Amino acid sequence: MSWGDVWNAMFGGAADYGDILALVSNSVWAGAVLGLVGGLIGVFVMQRDMAFAVHGISELSFAGAAAALLVGMDAVTGSIIGSIIAAALIGWLGARARERNSIIGVLMPFGLGLGILFLSLYPGRSANRFSLLTGQIVTVQNAQLGWLILIGGVVLVGLLLMWRPLRFDSLDPQAAAARGVPVRWVSLGFMLLLGLIVAVAVHIIGALLVMALVVTPAASAMRVAAGPVAVPALAAAFGFVAAVGGILLAVMGELPVSPYITTISFAIYLVCRAVGARRDRVTRAV
Repeated sequence: MSWGDVWNAMFGGAADYGDILALVSNSVWAGAVLGLVGGLIGVFVMQRDMAFAVHGISELSFAGAAAALLVGMDAVTGSIIGSIIAAALIGWLGARARERNSIIGVLMPFGLGLGILFLSLYPGRSANRFSLLTGQIVTVQNAQLGWLILIGGVVLVGLLLMWRPLRFDSLDPQAAAARGVPVRWVSLGFMLLLGLIVAVAVHIIGALLVMALVVTPAASAMRVAAGPVAVPALAAAFGFVAAVGGILLAVMGELPVSPYITTISFAIYLVCRAVGARRDRVTRAV
């Protein structure tokens, strides 16, 4: 394959860009919600050292979506069910980090294996199967968009309601428990919210690359900011840019949306890492 073929595959649809963009406007809105809320919740994922949990939830979310396709249900519903089951198990049984990592290590191959089994039995189009792993920008219908926005709103409201105890528990769980914070219930509530946003992410970016919109924006923000407001705001902004920017670029080509989103997200991280390293050198010099 020549470089010209690669370029056409990535950006070859620019001639009728406006017409194609109109067809995927629902995905742009869904990506915007996912980027904002995913970046926001990712701050707590990083503070609680739970990046591995995001991937574990996505595997069972993938299995749930694949099972839904197999039985003729809506894939979003299936992914939500799978995510909630995984999040509940991790949140309730994995109160301590060592237990949590063990549970995630058990759930990940089980979920992936189930998902592959269900997709192998699925008689429908192969594009539907592939999109569960790598994302697909043209699959968000009006009804699904409503559900995705509703889920994003529920996660956002849930985060705001439990913000203070969740932040306390994330930064110092021992002190939070000593002060009477119900840390197990806070952990479970957070995991359920995380499960919901992961289910949305699986539908947009695919099960294999969920962390690009739930972990990377927050990791980027934490390299250049430290305040309780600045970090969440930057993480949400980075997630929004990666999700919406990736979808707008993907419209121009023939590739799945995930390479565009992950590339933008990773580029933001590299820039933030360079800025943070430069700031640290200046601070040490002073």
